[in-house]
Amino acid sequence: MAGEGSKAATLPGWWRQMLSSQRREANRVLAELMETRGIMPLLMKARNGETWTSAEKAQLLAHLRRVAHLSPYLIALLLPGSVLLLPIYAWWLDRRRVKRGD
Repeated sequence: MAGEGSKAATLPGWWRQMLSSQRREANRVLAELMETRGIMPLLMKARNGETWTSAEKAQLLAHLRRVAHLSPYLIALLLPGSVLLLPIYAWWLDRRRVKRGD
């Protein structure tokens, strides 16, 4: 790990920025996926013939919304040549954050 910091210092600034952005987004995706850990028992409950309570339905909906927000990330990573598309994808995501003048 100690060598990793010195390697990062020798990289160009734009490359370091790209790596830090990638690490930040990877950590965000992992954190969101960790939040959806309880989705499988909920889904299996209906398959096993049990019914969902209203609280479980709300929890299931929250899990599905989390996964839906991650779908652009997951689709972009599964496409062939996705590594080459990452700079375009990062630009597109950044453009979406800009407030519209509605």
